[in-house]
Amino acid sequence: MDHQIDHLVNKAWAKFCSTPDDTRLMIAISGIPGSGKSGLANTMATRINKIHASENPTAPPIASTIPMDGYHLTRAQLAAMPDPTYAAARRGAAFTFDGDKFLTLVRALREPITSTTPDLHAPSFDHAVKDPVDDDIAIPASSRVLFFEGNYLSLDVTPWNVAARLMDELWFVDVDFEVARKRLIKRHVQAGIARDEDEADKRARENDLVNGREIVDGRLPVQEVVVSIFDPVWEGL
Repeated sequence: MDHQIDHLVNKAWAKFCSTPDDTRLMIAISGIPGSGKSGLANTMATRINKIHASENPTAPPIASTIPMDGYHLTRAQLAAMPDPTYAAARRGAAFTFDGDKFLTLVRALREPITSTTPDLHAPSFDHAVKDPVDDDIAIPASSRVLFFEGNYLSLDVTPWNVAARLMDELWFVDVDFEVARKRLIKRHVQAGIARDEDEADKRARENDLVNGREIVDGRLPVQEVVVSIFDPVWEGL
């Protein structure tokens, strides 16, 4: 079992226990494409819910994961840009996300929780149609520990840095670029983003890792730097 995960789980649980009842604990996990952000966020939510269930067997889960994928601009929005071919080729770069829409959700989740607080919703991303699906991820009022995950959640560029200041902590998943490239090749082929490994490698080198350099070079100070390990290991913890 990885000591990093134990440390993060213990830290998050302790912070939750000291968080006022009307407030959410909000942690943003960022990193370059292929770093393992999703695996870490999902593992954290699972582990926190397991601890909570052991102490409150009849209570609903308290931890949720909110991915940034749903904030991709749609293909129609990319097609309406001045250079639609370039926009499509660079899908995944910071300018191809709706950061203001993400900031609106973060601000809403930062509001105090009351007896009348409604469930909120975040968009998901449908890989079959290659576009976001609005209001597809429910965030119940009972979700008081939120793990956001996405490439640009610690980027020192507006509006990402505004959203970052509303978080309780920023965590960054550090990974070697060559390790990330190999992971991305496999992912792009499996997801149908690329026809074969050569095309997947080209996309990884000319888009994903270019974005990765911006993410690393433009990173805000963070509270935790997590050394990436292979995703399935995290998911099994």
